[in-house]
Amino acid sequence: MRGKSIEAAWRGQAECHACGVRETALFSALREADFALIHLPIDEIQFEPGAALYHVGDPGQAVFTVRTGLVKLVRYLADGSQRIVRLLRPGDTAGLEAVLGQEYEHTAIALRPTLTCRIPREVVNRLAEGTPRMHAQLMQRWQRSVQQADAWLTSLSTGGAKARVARLLLLLMDEGAATECELFGREDMGAMLGVTTETASRIVAEFRREGILTELGPNRYACDVAALGRIAGT
Repeated sequence: MRGKSIEAAWRGQAECHACGVRETALFSALREADFALIHLPIDEIQFEPGAALYHVGDPGQAVFTVRTGLVKLVRYLADGSQRIVRLLRPGDTAGLEAVLGQEYEHTAIALRPTLTCRIPREVVNRLAEGTPRMHAQLMQRWQRSVQQADAWLTSLSTGGAKARVARLLLLLMDEGAATECELFGREDMGAMLGVTTETASRIVAEFRREGILTELGPNRYACDVAALGRIAGT
């Protein structure tokens, strides 16, 4: 984990003004005058794959905006197994429960090299009290997280294993390369889809044999979107 402090959240020495995900991130609705309410530093932190942004049960002291990379939210079950309940992509916010002073409900782990902005809870609360724009943005974030959870349950936890894998591949499509996706470990895939690691591996291998996936590099594939859509039932 590597980090540096953003002392001001708008001016030239900060990076918020030119941030590539600013229009979709937590501060997207704020105006320049709103940033005068910020009195604590916002930390820019780089997490390597496997590093935790926070752990379940930790005191909720900050929220994290994902600028680049991919983050998984993990719940651990009584038998020691894990279930990945959501993926966070650039522009998404992790740890919203911290705004309410609650403990973190999940463990958030980087799946790829991930750049985040760590925003102290006090900063978010001060902005929410001082500007209706921030309050509206927080409500939109809560609604978005509920919608993502519902979509996750609907698309990745129902149907046969092949359909679930196909839906995950479609979900992972790069926005800038509509027919390509980057996969991660089969254990993580299984934890997302509620199937065994062996089942996830077998289906990916089957898709490769059938030409639905064509390897472009380590864990990066060109996808037959139409075939995946038929399997996914979309």
